[in-house]
Amino acid sequence: MRLVYADEQGNVYDHPDYAGLGRNGDVVTEIMDDELIPLPEGATLVSLPGTRPVGIRIDNDAMERLSEDEVYAVGALLPQGYTRLLLPGYVKRPGAEALPLFGYSAVVWKEDGFYVAARQSDDPEKWNPANCDLDALEAGVKRLTEAYPDNRLYKHLSHCALGYECLTASNTFLQRWEGAVPVSFSCNAGCFGCISEQPDDSEFPAPQTRLQFKPTADEIVEIMMEHLRTPESIISFGQGCEGEPSTQAAIIVEAMKRVRQRTSIGYININTNAGLTDHIRAIVDAGLDLMRVSTISALDDHYNAYYRPRGYTLANVEKSLTYAADKGVHTSINYLIFPGVTDREEELEAMIGFARRTKLKLIQLRNLNIDPESYLALIPKAKGQLLGMKQAIELLEAELPDVMIGSYTHIPPKAVK
Repeated sequence: MRLVYADEQGNVYDHPDYAGLGRNGDVVTEIMDDELIPLPEGATLVSLPGTRPVGIRIDNDAMERLSEDEVYAVGALLPQGYTRLLLPGYVKRPGAEALPLFGYSAVVWKEDGFYVAARQSDDPEKWNPANCDLDALEAGVKRLTEAYPDNRLYKHLSHCALGYECLTASNTFLQRWEGAVPVSFSCNAGCFGCISEQPDDSEFPAPQTRLQFKPTADEIVEIMMEHLRTPESIISFGQGCEGEPSTQAAIIVEAMKRVRQRTSIGYININTNAGLTDHIRAIVDAGLDLMRVSTISALDDHYNAYYRPRGYTLANVEKSLTYAADKGVHTSINYLIFPGVTDREEELEAMIGFARRTKLKLIQLRNLNIDPESYLALIPKAKGQLLGMKQAIELLEAELPDVMIGSYTHIPPKAVK
C-alpha cells in the first residue's frame, strides 16, 4: 500500500518509494490489511495544511517523513455510516496552524484505487449526498418557504440546506427520513470543538452559523406537522446550527403537545447533551419517542475537558438517559470517537458500564471533527493500553450484545405506531 500525498495545488498522488502509515492518537503506526476498505462513495480526499506525510521506505523499511517542502499529508473525510480506524500518518510542520474542524482518516493507494482505514458501521444509503437531488431540494425550499412566508425557521433551514448542504435540513424540505427543527441559540456547554460557536480567540473558526433567534411554538409546530407524514418520519430538535435544545424546554413541550393532539404519525427525537435533567424529564413526559445524547467519554475528567459543562455534570447526563429509558424512550448516544483515545482500556471499561446502567439501545459511532494535536493536548493522558479502534468496536459489540452499533438515528426495530 503506497503513501498518498498532495502538492501545493491540492493534487493527490501516490508515492512509488513509500508505504503509507496511519496514526493512533499521536503514535504513528502501520496499517493492517483488515483495517482497510475501498474509499466509500461520497468520501472526499483533502490536503492537510501545515503537515508532512510520514511513510515507510519500501527499499529499507525505514520510517521517514517526506522532506519535500511542497508536499502535504492527505486525509479522507468519510460519509455518514463509516467509522475511521486511524488518523492520517503525518507530523506537523513548525508553527503550523490548527487543522480545520473535520474528521480526518488515513488513506493509502493499493493496486486498484484509494483505500481508507475505516469500517462500515451503518447503511450509508440515506445519508449519501448523491441521494439529495438538488432540483428536488430547491423545489422543496421554494414550496415550503412560500407556503409559510413568516416562518423564520424555514428561512434559516433553507440556508443550512442550500448553503451548508446539511442533509438533515435538506430532508426537512424533501419531507423524508430525519428532518430538522432547531430551537435554541444558547447552550449550557462550551464544547471545545463546537461547530456553530467558538470564542473570538479560538484557534479554529466555527464552520457554521448558529441560530440567532428564539422561534415561536407556531413556527415549530408548522415544521413538525409538515414533516411527520409517514410512519418512519423523524423530526429532530438539536442540530449543528444551534445550542442545547433543552434550554428551550418550555417551548418544545408546548409544541410537542400541540402536535401530538393532531397526529400520532412519525417519531419526535431530541439530540441533546442531556445535562438539564429536569428539562429532559419534561420533554420526555410530553411524548418524546427518541433521544440521542452526545458524549465523548464516560470518564468525568475527559468529558469535562471537552464539553466544559455549565451547571451540570456527567451524573446528570446519566440520570437523564436512565429516566428516558425507563419511560420507554428509544435512547442512544452520539459517541464522538477518536483513534488513540476511544480505544484506551479505561475509556472502554467506563463506556461499557455507562451503557449498561443507562439501558442504551443504540451507540452511534461518529468521527470527531477536530484538530488532533489540539484535542490530544486538551484531554487526560492514557492510563492503560491502546487496543486499536477495530478491536475496541469489536469489544463493544461483544460486551453489549443488546445494544445496536450504528452511525445515525434509527427508529425502534419492528415498531408499530
